[in-house]
Amino acid sequence: MTHSQTSADNRSMNDQNEQSDVNHADHQKASGPSVDPEEVEKFSKISAEWWDPFGKFKPLHKFNPTRLGYIRDGICAHFQRDRRETKPLMDITLLDVGCGGGLISEPMARLGATVTGLDASERNIAVARYHAQQGGLEINYRCETVETLGARDQTKFDVVLNLEAVEHVADPDLFLSESARLVAPGGLMIVSTINKTLKAFALAKVGAEYVLGWLPRGTHDPKKFLKPSEIEKPLEAAGLSVTGKAGVAYNPFLDAWRIVEDTDVNYMVVAMRPRASEF
Repeated sequence: MTHSQTSADNRSMNDQNEQSDVNHADHQKASGPSVDPEEVEKFSKISAEWWDPFGKFKPLHKFNPTRLGYIRDGICAHFQRDRRETKPLMDITLLDVGCGGGLISEPMARLGATVTGLDASERNIAVARYHAQQGGLEINYRCETVETLGARDQTKFDVVLNLEAVEHVADPDLFLSESARLVAPGGLMIVSTINKTLKAFALAKVGAEYVLGWLPRGTHDPKKFLKPSEIEKPLEAAGLSVTGKAGVAYNPFLDAWRIVEDTDVNYMVVAMRPRASEF
């Protein structure tokens, strides 16, 4: 056996050992008043599939390029960066709340941002850490909630992302207000979720879970869907100003998602914390 073969075998064995650590991660969970234990357990059980583009998170993989483009362009416009640069988010601190396996954290890090990812499931965090290590990315992943982070650490972030998370928590108002507290003066918060409409129930719940089988049945509870006004109210109460809103729609003919004005199903809300001099 050659030296190169031995090295390759050792690397493969190390990768297998690290993956085994992920597969056998304890079902540890962060606790807090906004955490819904049933929701955390639901996503913990399928955590190994986060990075499988054909697995249970396939819809997020298809959805990701569209929301990433919107987020990148919004951040660049706000902080006066050139989005065409290789790393336009360099030196921007970013918090990804409910990061899951890191589907948003990793591209944000590749764009130059200094990223912290929070998730209430240790299994999700283990998957995210492992995948980031394989890609040579430095991301600060924590099994923690926004409430405990805000109480323990005075650090504020230039950007707080709250994507497809608020519809899975126990107390949306608390969750959003505590997330907003972590936005630095002059910083942004971007929330994406599902609207509380009959159209959203038909497409995002019945269509996606039961007709098309895009998502495992039970992924979403329609009672937890939120109108844009229910997102905006706690953000504004926490001192943020809503500056933008957009819908995200699926085109079955192109098999692709796009940004639209219609917010009846999936939508994103952008809010800013004014600088001290702007109060």
